[in-house]
Amino acid sequence: MTETAQAFWVREPGHGEIRPARLAAPGPGEALVRARFSAVSPGTEALVFRGGVPESEHGTMRAPFQEGEFPGPVKYGYLSVGIVQDGPEALRGRTVFCLYPHQTAYVVPVDALTPVPDDVPARRAVLAGIVETAVNALWDVPARVGDRISVVGGGLLGCCLTRLLTGIPGTRITLVDVDPARREVAAALGASFASPADADGDQDVVYHASATAAGLQSSLDLLRTEGTVVELSWYGEQAVTLRLGAAFHARRLTIRSSQVGMVAPARRGSRSTRDRLALAVALLRDPAFDVLLTGSSPFPELPRVLQDLAAGRLPALAHTITYEDG
Repeated sequence: MTETAQAFWVREPGHGEIRPARLAAPGPGEALVRARFSAVSPGTEALVFRGGVPESEHGTMRAPFQEGEFPGPVKYGYLSVGIVQDGPEALRGRTVFCLYPHQTAYVVPVDALTPVPDDVPARRAVLAGIVETAVNALWDVPARVGDRISVVGGGLLGCCLTRLLTGIPGTRITLVDVDPARREVAAALGASFASPADADGDQDVVYHASATAAGLQSSLDLLRTEGTVVELSWYGEQAVTLRLGAAFHARRLTIRSSQVGMVAPARRGSRSTRDRLALAVALLRDPAFDVLLTGSSPFPELPRVLQDLAAGRLPALAHTITYEDG
């Protein structure tokens, strides 16, 4: 038995469309999920929509259930929450998170599903894939009690990371962004706010997530001697120019990359990617994350939503997509 779902595809850079997707009945070890919500990750998905993934990174940038190839046609996305309609008895009727593209229903191996606790709202659970990236950054370079820490870049990832950092006792957390509207978001997350020009220096660690060369330079400028910048940005084909003169060497500064594709070395021997994602879902019991859910549209409007996000006409942190079948 087969049925037809609907899926969002980037037909070519700058143009999206809804296409039919044929679904077979789930086999052993598989489940059929009806989508309730998905979320658009504005940075990465806008880059994919614009066709900005470098050819050298096509393999690295593949999403777990991607179909097609960059720059298009490609079915891309990784923040989906739905209800298991068919599959193992233990999962039927459960709300689950999956790293699946925007699609009304899908069949996947049960190992790809992370159950969402009853006390985590389904709409908030779409943030799990972003919180997972923030968790990995903290495993790469942990923040310590009493640290002075800045997060440069108040996008979705920077804000999720900011909220996790505020739970570490004695820390002073500052969200740094060029947009003064992020001040209210920072306050809701329990952090201070500063513009790049007004941010305090002498920081122990700076987590950078603005995806701009100016943001990375600001991050370096905020460090204390022998401090570390944790680089979380993805630049696509954009070249990055930095001033690595006397201050960089004399103060023995460090730039450390962090990328979610692998579990951080400090936890790789004791945690799997499934463990990391389950932790991220559990952390979303915190209602403070709701401030990041900044808009919503029904699934048929997704081609227009991606156009507006990519063009900067729709400012959003996490824009959620709703599904009738959910």
